Amino acid sequence: MTEPLRLTFDVRCSREHAFRVWTVNIAQWWPADHTVSGEPAAIVVEGLVGGRIFERTADGVVHEWGEVTTWDPPRHLGYQWYLRQDRADASQVDIIFTEQGTSATRIEIEHHGWDRLGAKGPDRRRTNEAGWRGVLPHLIEACGGPA
Repeated sequence: MTEPLRLTFDVRCSREHAFRVWTVNIAQWWPADHTVSGEPAAIVVEGLVGGRIFERTADGVVHEWGEVTTWDPPRHLGYQWYLRQDRADASQVDIIFTEQGTSATRIEIEHHGWDRLGAKGPDRRRTNEAGWRGVLPHLIEACGGPA
């Protein structure tokens, strides 16, 4: 069994703000080198179950990254994740936002579903673990820094 990736950290903002930064403002912190095109004009998280996560290039080409499976602002966001992969090979990401006093939020990420990918699962987990290390510092900064 391939263990889920579990990441937990605190940011210096309200959970409403952290959720909004992750979803509505994702284009402000998601690194261009972690996209399909390398130069997205927009990155969108559609705020509903079944909503798409995608990038759109300046010339209108859309590259889908995922599909929202849980939309419970500002507490819980879940999505199938298939950035640069076939949709049939999606993994699952669940994010919980928990208030820590009046000016901090704990973000807990569980990225799982590797076993359903068979022999590709362990490599995909390693790739995604490195990917999270690349994107999370940008999220933390966009939320006001570590708490």
